[in-house]
Amino acid sequence: MNKKLRALGVVLPQFHPIPENDEWWGKGFTEWTNVAKAIPRFKGHYQPHIPADLGFYDLRLEESRIAQAELAKKYGIYGFCYYHYWFNGKQLLEKPVNEIVASGKPDFPFCLCWANHHWGRNWDGSSEKIMQAQEYSNNDHLNHFNYLVKIFKDERYIKVNGRPLFIITNIEHIPNVGEAVGIWNAEAKNNGFEKGLYLLGTNYKFKGNPIDFGFEGTWDFMKNISLTKGNLLYRIRNRLKRIAGLENRLEDKIIYYSTCVENAFARIIEKKLWKVYPEIVPGWDNSARRKKEATIIKDSTPELYEKWLANTCEKFEPYSEEENFILLNAMNEWAEGNHLEPDLKWGLKYLEATKRILEMYK
Repeated sequence: MNKKLRALGVVLPQFHPIPENDEWWGKGFTEWTNVAKAIPRFKGHYQPHIPADLGFYDLRLEESRIAQAELAKKYGIYGFCYYHYWFNGKQLLEKPVNEIVASGKPDFPFCLCWANHHWGRNWDGSSEKIMQAQEYSNNDHLNHFNYLVKIFKDERYIKVNGRPLFIITNIEHIPNVGEAVGIWNAEAKNNGFEKGLYLLGTNYKFKGNPIDFGFEGTWDFMKNISLTKGNLLYRIRNRLKRIAGLENRLEDKIIYYSTCVENAFARIIEKKLWKVYPEIVPGWDNSARRKKEATIIKDSTPELYEKWLANTCEKFEPYSEEENFILLNAMNEWAEGNHLEPDLKWGLKYLEATKRILEMYK
């Protein structure tokens, strides 16, 4: 098989305490806090998700970061895509990546995805209160780049023909985004990246053509598409309950994993006007985070996941030798039931399935 693919495992860095989370959620809060207290909501509901091989790790520790990367590498994953949080100069959860750059360990390729949304309480279902607001300005775009360029220059940082790969989750949130891209590319060229940055957005809510704004294309955020597609009756029932003041009786949204796989199969062959990089999701269940209105993908199995991954790898045609990414989302979204890292129920089976397929595209 001549086609070569590079799988990027998406990594959430929220597995260490930070002062802001201590203030907002209680002393010592991390993602593990929600994971540990999750309980089943119906018969056959798989909760809690308890980690196996890597345990309840702390990403402040070099040993944890190395073990995480070594496990991914062993099962055929090319590199990590770390979520990055920047709020007009203020950062959150930046310590793991900063330590990776400073220490030179682990020796494993990586890139960043700027999750440029407000931080609020809505994910736990308690309110819509904004905890950390996102603001934009040209001066901030310049400051942001000046921080990022040190990371982009790391030899391990993933590049496409010399262009650092940088992903932004919400293009539509950035006013005059084309102007921001112009600033970043000008600064990239001033810092030795002659062709500028290789920018991707996501297709979650963005409605335009990303090429018009200086992007190469999009990461096909399959989990959001799969989870919001359909479920009309669910939305109507919860809307009526809100009108009636019955928020305490709001329902969870439940969708079968097999439905997500079918949706993905239909999308992979769609023709786009720009480059689209596919995503595979091992599962989804944010009931550990949300007291009400959780979204739960039911009946995910390693076999169905392998089927999804195999079909995606077979159908996806790289745009060039270095434009050959697929996104495995995620390695470790434990509080959202979305992880390739081993748990007590499935052990290494999801990673073993990953290796079986990716070995055919090395």
